[in-house]
Amino acid sequence: MRTLSKADFQSSNETRWCPGCGDYAILASVQAFMPELEVPPERIVFVTGIGCAGRFSYYMNTYGMHAIHGRAPAIATGLAAAREDLSVWVVTGDGDALSIGGNHLIHAMRRNVPVKVLLFNNRIYGLTKGQASPTSELGKVTKSTPGGSIEPPANPIALALGAGATFVARSVDRDKEHLSGVLRAAANHEGTALVEILQNCPVFNDRAFEHVTDKREASENRIPLEHGAPITFGAERPRAVVRLPDGSLGIVGAEQADAAAIVEHDAKRESPDLAFALSQLGDLTHGPVPLGVFRDVEAPVWGQTIASELRAAATRFGERELDELLHNANTWRIS
Repeated sequence: MRTLSKADFQSSNETRWCPGCGDYAILASVQAFMPELEVPPERIVFVTGIGCAGRFSYYMNTYGMHAIHGRAPAIATGLAAAREDLSVWVVTGDGDALSIGGNHLIHAMRRNVPVKVLLFNNRIYGLTKGQASPTSELGKVTKSTPGGSIEPPANPIALALGAGATFVARSVDRDKEHLSGVLRAAANHEGTALVEILQNCPVFNDRAFEHVTDKREASENRIPLEHGAPITFGAERPRAVVRLPDGSLGIVGAEQADAAAIVEHDAKRESPDLAFALSQLGDLTHGPVPLGVFRDVEAPVWGQTIASELRAAATRFGERELDELLHNANTWRIS
């Protein structure tokens, strides 16, 4: 097999997003990471939904499909079932995945379909020019909510865990090292992997995640989730995640925390209780935010035998016999 490079995954299409869009950084990270899979471009497929993220498939020199609104997980499910030899990826946005596409995403995760879902979350509808999305914060003033959003935001991480997802992670667009590490872990996972990527929209929701991307603030607001390690963070003001008396998680100064009370992250924990508690920690609008792999557990993968069963059926019946089976009962001819 030939040695692959980033150039092998860069299409000849002109990349067209708004200047400063976080999608550029994500695209560069994915293209740079792809050679690590040691899978040739012709055996990789990117299925995208509708929205700014939907352009992603045009910029990858792989097979791809720009699906209809919200249906990328459904199409990817069919593809994964029919072609076990392919590496199937879904790229979607917070509006595309969590609004009209919510049910498709939920069922892909609960079935543990072997696809990797990259959910770009900019907390706004970008392509349709700045309406509130399912993840927009409470009180968000937009063209569709001029008086401020009255709905609490959807939490993609909590939703995925509630649906039974076996791999759930969060990263940010501007941190290539961190994003590459999360992508690597997602690619190594055999079932559905959902990666929420906090992504900046410079036109309609600029600096939404500056508290975790700005160098001056990031060290104080990023809570790194590292399997097997105590959850501590902060450069100048070390803090720790601890289990509170009521069973929930909280943040305290590290010097105040009893070492025994500091939570040790366990992404391999069969029960999603710790991962779910971490998903409730912090606020995407401001303050500390957990980043990394929340959960990574093994479970039966859906559809692994479907393709072989179909091939066996085709061999057993043949086209002629199958046609006879379809027409051996009552039929109607419309003239």
